[in-house]
Amino acid sequence: MSIWKRKPLALLLNEASESEKGLKRTLTAWSLVALGIGAIIGAGLFVRTAMAASQNAGPSVTIAFVLAAVGCALAGLCYAELSSSIPISGSAYTYTYATMGELLAWIIGWDLILEYAVGAATVGIAWSEYLNNLLVNVLHVNPIPYELSHSPFQHFTDPITGVVSNGLINLPALFIVGAISLLLIKGIQESAFVNGIIVIVKVVIVVLIIVIGWHFINPVNHTPYIPPSAIFTDEHGVNHSFGGFWGIVGAAGTVFFAFIGFDAVSTAAQETKNPKRNMPIGILGSLAICTALYILFAHVLTGVATVEDFRTGGKEASVAFAINKYMIGFSWLGQFVTIAILAGFSSVILVMLLGQSRVFYAMGKDGLLPSFFSDLHSKYKTPYKANLVILVIVGLFAAFIPGDIVGDMTSIGTLFAFVLVCISVIILRKKEPNMVREFRTPLVPLIPLLGVASCMLMMVGLGWTNWLRLGVWLALGLVIYFVYSKKNSKLNNPKK
Repeated sequence: MSIWKRKPLALLLNEASESEKGLKRTLTAWSLVALGIGAIIGAGLFVRTAMAASQNAGPSVTIAFVLAAVGCALAGLCYAELSSSIPISGSAYTYTYATMGELLAWIIGWDLILEYAVGAATVGIAWSEYLNNLLVNVLHVNPIPYELSHSPFQHFTDPITGVVSNGLINLPALFIVGAISLLLIKGIQESAFVNGIIVIVKVVIVVLIIVIGWHFINPVNHTPYIPPSAIFTDEHGVNHSFGGFWGIVGAAGTVFFAFIGFDAVSTAAQETKNPKRNMPIGILGSLAICTALYILFAHVLTGVATVEDFRTGGKEASVAFAINKYMIGFSWLGQFVTIAILAGFSSVILVMLLGQSRVFYAMGKDGLLPSFFSDLHSKYKTPYKANLVILVIVGLFAAFIPGDIVGDMTSIGTLFAFVLVCISVIILRKKEPNMVREFRTPLVPLIPLLGVASCMLMMVGLGWTNWLRLGVWLALGLVIYFVYSKKNSKLNNPKK
């Protein structure tokens, strides 16, 4: 048994051609673009833009978005080639299995669990924060008690009374993860329909904020555009590089979370009509649309409100806070934004949980995870058992871990996946030169190597604490691989 054994490309393509026996092919190019936008425009834009501005870059967070977009575009070109050539569930996990062998495939599959599961938890936590914003500022009722809407690692001191509230469990975050999981079990087509409606609403809201907010930009807030280098210590006692080059790099690693989603499109390749045409459109189209919106949105938000606003008053609900405080006469927009963001976050969670379940499905079919992960519902033809397990895993993260910690864990895990995807393109070009490629990444190996370099730079910007968390996560994954997965691999143990 070799831990470096590669899954034959012919076997992968055969599995793709037999997909009518399993997952249904129902998604169109528009569905994929909508899934991508649904995942991309969410917590990353509405929450982490303000977080990156307050902790790292100030108004130069727009430059950080450009840096993150470049890294994503380079990786996206590689994803487009692989997903159109190997149209099967599993995304980076599947591509790595075909190019670099089983051990690295396991590592990337385990890493994708970190990306999608923890990413969904992050957005679930943001959903909870905006739900309280809705209750207080729109419906004018009491919020859900602090203890029941925050993790045990969070506390709040009332500035007037001095009373300290300690979190116990984030019940709203747990609720939304459960509701979306049940929708995904019902079916991919139903999920994509709901997502498509939400995407239209979200894009309209973002455009409204940009157009209306442009008139409320205070040039003082953009001076200096790149703040001088300093150290900022957040509420958890963690130091961040603020201002200067490393502040922008750190912000790029933070706002990179805002782009997570276009890669999740590739996990639905086995459920896509004409994937060789539609996968590149879905991946690159959603990325291009969102990049333009992000840069404009970040410029407006940092121009309307101050860095200090994001650090104190706004926090996770900074967009609504900025509108209500500075955009006089448009309080209705703040209320509308809160409602739309809640719906928008739901679509992000949907795509994250979709991606996670399809990675579990692929790994279960290969024997690297228990086979029940690949069991399909007799009526809905969805990997329902995988969805139920993910509900528990993501639900626990959302209920008990603070959002900023899990958000950065998601970013570093995704960047690591992007690095391996870029390398996979180079290896496949060497090992399978005659493979039919409906979409070809230009200037190989230059584009993939630039993708590796830009993603590694953003990983460095996330700091040593996130590298430590990634290392611990991967070490745990290696233990599971050598204890269980290696012995049960169908590729290495064909008789099983």
